[in-house]
Amino acid sequence: MTNGITTAVTAPPSDITKRSLPASVAIHTLLILGSLLMLYPLLWMVSASVRPENEIFSSTSLIPSSIDFSSYLRGWTGLDITFGRFFWNSLVISILTVIGNVVACSLAAYAFARLHFAGRNFWFAIMLGTLMIPYHVTLIPQYVLFLNLGWVNTILPLVVPKFLASDAFFIFLMVQFFRGIPRELDEAAMMDGCSAWRIYWKIMLPLSLPVLATAAIFSFIWTWDDFFGPLIYLNDMNTYTIQLGLRTFVDSTSASDWGGLFAMSTLTLVPVFLFFLFFQRLLIEGIATTGMKR
Repeated sequence: MTNGITTAVTAPPSDITKRSLPASVAIHTLLILGSLLMLYPLLWMVSASVRPENEIFSSTSLIPSSIDFSSYLRGWTGLDITFGRFFWNSLVISILTVIGNVVACSLAAYAFARLHFAGRNFWFAIMLGTLMIPYHVTLIPQYVLFLNLGWVNTILPLVVPKFLASDAFFIFLMVQFFRGIPRELDEAAMMDGCSAWRIYWKIMLPLSLPVLATAAIFSFIWTWDDFFGPLIYLNDMNTYTIQLGLRTFVDSTSASDWGGLFAMSTLTLVPVFLFFLFFQRLLIEGIATTGMKR
């Protein structure tokens, strides 16, 4: 019996383990090649931003023949308004959007996940149904509404709806996360005299940092990259976001400043990269644990 046990413990890896090694190598090789393929346009853009204007489209190589940073200076100051103004406008809109989505959507999600009121399931289904409505269906009614309110050519149409829990995706994401938090915590807090508001503020929010960070990151990235919304509502160049500012470098009727475009496009990636870099752990945790009992 002892020999049998010893043999079982010291037995070599099974054939399944041996066969899984080549498969793992092949999968990781494909993933690396796919990653390089996805990164190539980004790296080429960075390389083109430091090339002389006449060499930008002359080669697909990632290594420029010479380094020229004049495109950054020209792109930053070449317009009537410095590109820093566009950065500031985008930053203000993005930060307000993040605050609005995190606060309003978490309150709505808490109501759906924890509070009991008439028609809760019905209104939750209606909220989910709005996810299937294309944005372009509501575009004209929204524009007419904001025009009558006198909000066109201001940032209000881009910001105010976020404070009214208008993003059903984030509400659904937070509801699933809140449902995974044990209700015993709510019951214990209620026995200690906590109100629903205090339970939300003292218990739910501190335990929900991963999903709140996930909503904040997606809100920031989507708002920072948004082109269509500012294009519809912003007409004054002083209110332009970076996406509208980048469009000014390309002109179909005259010469386009490709060097300035690539240089400013490279700079616009920095805030998104830093935002994701600092919150990536919470982002992964929020997505991985949403809808799971802990």
